[in-house]
Amino acid sequence: MAIYLAGVLAFAVGIAITIALHELGHMLSARVFGMRVRRYFVGFGPKLASVRKGHTEYGVAAVPFGGFCEIAGMTANDYVTDEEAPYAMVNKPWWQRVAVLSGGVAVNILLGLSIIYSVAVASGIPNPYADHTATVGEVTCTSDQNPETGELEPCVGTGAGGEAGIRVGDRILAVDGQDIEDFPQLAEEVAEKPGETVDFRVERGGEISEVPVTIDEVTRYTTGGEPFAAGSVGLVSQPIEDAVRQFGPVEAVGATFALTGQMLEATVEGVLSLPSKIPGLINAVLGGQREEDSPMSVVGASMIGGELAERSLWDVFFMMLASLNFFLALFNLVPLPPLDGGHIAVVLFERIRDFFRRLNGRGPGGPVNYEKLMPITYVAAAALISLGGLVLIADVVNPIRLFG
Repeated sequence: MAIYLAGVLAFAVGIAITIALHELGHMLSARVFGMRVRRYFVGFGPKLASVRKGHTEYGVAAVPFGGFCEIAGMTANDYVTDEEAPYAMVNKPWWQRVAVLSGGVAVNILLGLSIIYSVAVASGIPNPYADHTATVGEVTCTSDQNPETGELEPCVGTGAGGEAGIRVGDRILAVDGQDIEDFPQLAEEVAEKPGETVDFRVERGGEISEVPVTIDEVTRYTTGGEPFAAGSVGLVSQPIEDAVRQFGPVEAVGATFALTGQMLEATVEGVLSLPSKIPGLINAVLGGQREEDSPMSVVGASMIGGELAERSLWDVFFMMLASLNFFLALFNLVPLPPLDGGHIAVVLFERIRDFFRRLNGRGPGGPVNYEKLMPITYVAAAALISLGGLVLIADVVNPIRLFG
């Protein structure tokens, strides 16, 4: 228990440091372009302590999972003194404003890269060059799930895959025209089609053919004990060769960028799928099954960090922290105020608007009046707070557990 709690605390501290460094990215980039930084705080809520150096107040607030960097004149509606005017963000070139607004995102990306590189050299990372094609390692029978043990019932014979002629070593490329990237995706596609006859695109010995498979219908159970029909074909994945690999200092550079690209792509998909996860979160709060890929709060992520620390899975611990940095970076680029992406969108709008004004022989239109954006800001902020509260409640009453 002591190791678990230490892991929870360590991951929570890692999150706090991540957020603090995100805000530091804004502050340092603002300083590079001669902007006036009024305040840099780690945490939010009531101020615990602060010190003033030059024009900047540095402080710590009561709630550590947050922070902010206040730059003079971030918008045209911010009050700026005559002395601050030359250093106000709103009076700087558009590209400098975008660079400063992107400073936190850049730091998160660099942090993620640094973590992945360190793990790649020290212990090993998921091999970005490994072949994840759904390759059959065993052809077996299909059976129902035992509702008491959760295990599959004993069975004999051959399942739908074997009856259709699929063999060990076959590579499944597609199901009914839907490309299959790996075995988990194959299992997911099959589970959704009990009793249906579908075409498997199979590669064998370099030759590709379409194999019709009538998927067996089996009984599975939810975590609440409710039975449901699922599809099964009796195929078991072949272990992925060299799935996790340690790299040398030089070759780890390329591997780090390759894996980062894959993780960023998955993160984009995760951010885009957030709205679709809300019904599942509500169901989890009400006692239903909590999906393993559902969003997590700081609390939930720290709890998983504790589980990983308890089992000395430090490489996974740090890879999860890298993934968190990528999520924070890309989520902040969503073009809605009050996120960084919302402010960037305003600056780019001003730039595009002024371009067309010049084509018409007119002067610049001036900074956007943020008061007109307040309804959007309030709605977006309320949605983010509501989502955050829902995720937090789900993590408390029905947390995700990696090890049961």
